[in-house]
Amino acid sequence: MDEIIKIQHVSKTFVGKDNQVEALKDISLEIGRGDIYGIIGMSGAGKSTLVRCLNFLERPTGGTVLIEGQDLGALDDRGLREMRTQIAMIFQHFNLLMQRTVLDNVCFPMEIVGKKRSDARKRARELLEIVGLEEKADAYPVQLSGGQKQRVAIARALANHPKILLCDEATSALDPTTTRSILKLLREINEQYGITIVIITHEMSVVQEICSHVAIIDGGTLAESGTVEQVFSAPRTAAARKLIFQMVHRYPVMQGKRCIRVVFDGNSSFEPVIANMVLECRCPVNIMKAETEDIGGRAHGHMVLQLPEDAPMAEKMITYLRERKLTVEEVTGYVE
Repeated sequence: MDEIIKIQHVSKTFVGKDNQVEALKDISLEIGRGDIYGIIGMSGAGKSTLVRCLNFLERPTGGTVLIEGQDLGALDDRGLREMRTQIAMIFQHFNLLMQRTVLDNVCFPMEIVGKKRSDARKRARELLEIVGLEEKADAYPVQLSGGQKQRVAIARALANHPKILLCDEATSALDPTTTRSILKLLREINEQYGITIVIITHEMSVVQEICSHVAIIDGGTLAESGTVEQVFSAPRTAAARKLIFQMVHRYPVMQGKRCIRVVFDGNSSFEPVIANMVLECRCPVNIMKAETEDIGGRAHGHMVLQLPEDAPMAEKMITYLRERKLTVEEVTGYVE
């Protein structure tokens, strides 16, 4: 893999007056050039600290961060400033300058690096056209919707032709429809300009929508990483299963304790496999959860089924599903 970001044994400890907090513990990751890479975890997992270590807004306590082979820890202040022009960042709350127009907000990072005003304004107008806001050039941020503000933030982030775009919970403040439009824009930018995008989120749906690879952070450690298809289809760790299954609802009125997760893809997601199984076995099941997602242009889905208490009948159903080339795995703790 042609990696653009390499994280080796990174740790980060925050030291307070009376205590210290290990936010990151021995994390190693490689992010390929041109990837859309998701870093996901629950609140407080350490994912935002990790993304801030990627551009040394937070300096790691231990380990190394390499961008295109360059160790950020070996750079002086000037070298870091130059490197950060290649690592742009967008945030949950946009961070726009409220007293500046949209056009001037996009010009701002170019002003910092000394770009000529006429060239900066020309580039800013080109970027506003890319994000679909050319008619808002003279508006102020207070006059924009949340989605429009985030589009301005994206245009501003692209001003100095970065190679990497870091998105820290960039869609968390947006409604679902606006979130989809922003993710679509990010995918188009990735495809058209080859910019590597790292998305920090607590929403598995965001990762499934746009990312090629994902890392799951849990309690400051790397719980699991791989392609989105691999992790979604066969999560190996409790942290991954918690995010994918979202096992927050309990069903105490149900009698059977045994549940299975059925993973399907391609044509099988549109075939009445479960209905046919019920007809074949002459025994009902309870569908606890069912989802279908488009990952990498292919339909993927999973169901959590509560099986009958009769053990031989449950085994018959599992055999039926496996004979149809579906992945079946036991899910413990879904029903109390």
